[in-house]
Amino acid sequence: MGDDGFMTASLLEQLIEALRVLPGVGQKSAQRMAYHLLERQREGGLRLAGALRQAMEHIRHCERCRDFSETERCAVCASMSRDATLLCVVETPADRLAIEQATGYRGLYFVLQGRLSPLDGIGPDELGLDQLARRLEEGEVRELIVATNPTVEGEATAHYLAQIARSRSVHPSRLAHGVPLGGELEYVDRGTLSHAFGSRLEIRE
Repeated sequence: MGDDGFMTASLLEQLIEALRVLPGVGQKSAQRMAYHLLERQREGGLRLAGALRQAMEHIRHCERCRDFSETERCAVCASMSRDATLLCVVETPADRLAIEQATGYRGLYFVLQGRLSPLDGIGPDELGLDQLARRLEEGEVRELIVATNPTVEGEATAHYLAQIARSRSVHPSRLAHGVPLGGELEYVDRGTLSHAFGSRLEIRE
């Protein structure tokens, strides 16, 4: 019993509940994971716990692009070999990785960590768009490559980004056809994504 008279959750129950924070993991899946770790992977579970703690405590957002980083500036932003006149805007770190692996892009990135969704309370402030505007005002960026996902929210975000770019004399472009409507960049095959990225189009008013 706890001090308030209610039964304190057992360690097993706490583990199952903790696993449910992962996307797509319900009660049954969390139970299977917990039992698997306890029955067959105790050493692996300890490594997982250690890695999770280290990641949660030490991974932050890059001050320049908002991607995940262990340092103030990520390796891409700190690189002197990237083309600073090209800035590609993506919704998530997973999208950035997909583009980096599938294309020959050598410019820089800006990671929104989401997309405009007023119903969910996600507006320009939550996406760091004031930070993006200041970066464009520095005058180094010549083309803003908008690589938001082809969803309703992604398209709305793309048009908003294009307005920000034009108002600062930066040319906005959008990934070409080939990325399916409603799809997610993270799951598009490399060939399709590479073609779409290389054939990007101007975003018209």
